[in-house]
Amino acid sequence: MSLEIGAVVPDFTTPATDDTEITLSQLRGKQVVIYFYPKASTPGCTTEGGDFRDRKAQFDAANTVIIGVSRDGIRAQQNFKNKQEFNFALLSDKDETVCNLFDVIKLKKLYGKEYMGIERSTFLIDSEGKLAQEWRKVKVKDHAQEVLEAAQSLHQG
Repeated sequence: MSLEIGAVVPDFTTPATDDTEITLSQLRGKQVVIYFYPKASTPGCTTEGGDFRDRKAQFDAANTVIIGVSRDGIRAQQNFKNKQEFNFALLSDKDETVCNLFDVIKLKKLYGKEYMGIERSTFLIDSEGKLAQEWRKVKVKDHAQEVLEAAQSLHQG
């Protein structure tokens, strides 16, 4: 099942960093960027998170919340957030509920071995909870800037 652009994103509640939970419906009225990354504290994921971190004030100005998601446990997510000084929540999606909702678990290959893992993907949800834009098979370079521009454009209407 894949979400369609313009469709309301189904609600979910998931454990987040800083001993919190995130419930998507509680963010209505704000735009939401949800970005999925394969593994905390790996080079590409660190760069991507840093790019979002460094643009947070601009996302805030566009009424947009940033949320990072991976299948790492909450302790790994908290350590990653603390070490990189991320200024947004990271979700622990060990049971893959949110990953499956956005259809980001894909067959991947590493060193000739196949496995199921998160395909780096980002989703922009509008202030009414509808999927506005998606990026799949993301390349980290310039990605956060592209997402920021889309969020700013959506915010300005």
